[in-house]
Amino acid sequence: MQKNHINGNWLDAINEGIWAVVNPATEEVIASVPFGGTADVQVAIDAATMAFPAWKSTNAWQRAEVLKKVADLMRVRSKELAQITISEAGKPMPEAVGEWVVAAQFFEWYAEEAKRNYGRTIPASRNNKRMSVISQPIGVVGIITAWNFPVWNLCRVWAAALAAGCTIVAKPSEYTPLTAMALMELLIEAGLPAGVANLVLGNASEIGEALLDRPEVRKIHFVGSTRVGKLLLEGASRTNTKLSLELGGNAPCLIFPDVNLEAVAQSAAIAKSRNCGQVCVSPQRFLVHQAIYAAFVERVSFYLSQLTIGRGDDSNTQIGPLINARQREQVEQVVQNSIQQGARLSTGGHRPTQFSKGYFYAPTVLSEVSPTYDIFRKEVFGPVMGVTPFSNTDEAIALANDTEYGLASYLWTNDLRTSIKVSEALEFGIVGINEWAAHATEAPFGGWKQSGLGYECGEEGLQEYLEKKLISIGDL
Repeated sequence: MQKNHINGNWLDAINEGIWAVVNPATEEVIASVPFGGTADVQVAIDAATMAFPAWKSTNAWQRAEVLKKVADLMRVRSKELAQITISEAGKPMPEAVGEWVVAAQFFEWYAEEAKRNYGRTIPASRNNKRMSVISQPIGVVGIITAWNFPVWNLCRVWAAALAAGCTIVAKPSEYTPLTAMALMELLIEAGLPAGVANLVLGNASEIGEALLDRPEVRKIHFVGSTRVGKLLLEGASRTNTKLSLELGGNAPCLIFPDVNLEAVAQSAAIAKSRNCGQVCVSPQRFLVHQAIYAAFVERVSFYLSQLTIGRGDDSNTQIGPLINARQREQVEQVVQNSIQQGARLSTGGHRPTQFSKGYFYAPTVLSEVSPTYDIFRKEVFGPVMGVTPFSNTDEAIALANDTEYGLASYLWTNDLRTSIKVSEALEFGIVGINEWAAHATEAPFGGWKQSGLGYECGEEGLQEYLEKKLISIGDL
């Protein structure tokens, strides 16, 4: 059903607004969906507020039963659901199917984690006093998510909030609403009560303001730019709304000379091209020891240039399009600026000539990158790799930390001492040693510095939607 979902009903926007969903590989309109604003969100908040007492009162086992059904449905239907995601996000089939399968883990994980919402007893300093601490759901949660992972971004938050006993008002990206609507249908089929989860598509700034203005909304989760995250921080002061923010990233990758150069270059090309580089934890700033620098640039450029670009529904495709024309233009601008600043183009740097339509961009390597260049300083969110040489470990650490962002980082070495020293010195919430998938359903995911507040995934993800309560009994 391609509509908003509020209080158990599929609805058009109150203002009758419409948004055209475009396939980024063909530039064809594939659907028209509601595009509302403040009025729709107000109704959704009312529904979530009314549904909260009953959902909060269900026990963790009852909530888990619903969430596990959602996980099962996602796995069974992953291939047909992936077709929806391919059509609006452009992902290659293996990535789209994989996203649905991995996202299902969140519903299973939090179905079980909700049963581990333990409290504790505190030994008191007085004999006539007893103290205990319990955790209870925070209340109505507003959720605004990005388009780059239209299933994964939703599930890690929806599952945690629902497992905690919260109700939600979710605003997915207007570029990938069909995936969110398909997920909502699964929640309904699994037996989620009306009003517990509400889906509203519309103007992001209007919806954000409406969520901030209503005191019933106790928490807002946002995935997006640092600029918008700061606006939410300013607005949250009006109602003291709690926030969790996943903002920008500019991940460094430190490569030391003791590695298998060929294997690292080949795997780096795959990691950089995942989702056409539109990944918040995507490795971007490759810092390579000068002893292997030239060879790494040559080999990684070769592997990236060999990737098959195409539509996601083509089984041969390894890298799809960017999400829209604006995103491609931003990527092109960073590349052009960096070349003008002095970077050397080793491969790519252009739109593939074999496509008359679609927001495609060739995988690109820029070498001889200085810390002052755009490719080093800005989050690119595209299939562009910048490569910078370093001479020693301390220099590599300084280069890696020379950014306002602090989400993910990577290092490749076979030396134990180097791995310990570097991983402890990196100013990032996630450090991957000899791997590109450092995050996991069961582990905390969050950024330092300008990359955000709070955590998703793991035990920490559930705690984001719970309030602590001290119960103290005196005069015993």
